[in-house]
Amino acid sequence: MIGVMTISATLHDKRRPIASRLGRTLIVLLLFVPVGMVALGSGFGIIPLPFEMFVLAENMPVIFRAHMVAAAFALLLAPVVIAVRHRPELHCMLGRLLGAFVVVGGLTALPVAIFSHSGMIARAGFFMQGLVWMALFIAGFMSIGRGDRSRHIRFMVAMVAVTTGAVWFRLMTGTAIALQLPFEPVYAFAAWAAWIAPLTVVVMFPKSVAKALA
Repeated sequence: MIGVMTISATLHDKRRPIASRLGRTLIVLLLFVPVGMVALGSGFGIIPLPFEMFVLAENMPVIFRAHMVAAAFALLLAPVVIAVRHRPELHCMLGRLLGAFVVVGGLTALPVAIFSHSGMIARAGFFMQGLVWMALFIAGFMSIGRGDRSRHIRFMVAMVAVTTGAVWFRLMTGTAIALQLPFEPVYAFAAWAAWIAPLTVVVMFPKSVAKALA
């Protein structure tokens, strides 16, 4: 009987990481991929833009579209870079590519935020997100350059958390529209909360993050 119970417990323990990986894959497929593809379509002019974004694209076509495309590729590539973390050469190559998209997306986010037709609070939120996004990547890149793998992981996970702000921002604003909530206050709130909330989670619960990445 004890042997049967031990085998059962072992099988249960093996199922948990499989279920966890399946859950993360579903999140990527259902949330990250659609948002990334829509951003790519908008950046390449395939998907029509909302009026405010259309005006911005007309005023600064190169910068705006570069931001949309770079940020979209960063969002789509981040889960792949995490998935290949146990394959150093591939992880390093894709990580540098991801970093290039983050730098381009972050730099172009600054003028896009400044000249956006959003309110001051929302623009400040987008501007700060761009700065924090780039700062975390640079810190993570410098850490691995010094051979400090643990700090590299912490900074890069935080950077990816900020990257996911694009997903949560669209969920928040989409929910506001669906529930017919006052849009401008929700938009301003989401411009900050969408990236600060996931960043706070990974900073406050480092052990849970490390366990998920083990």
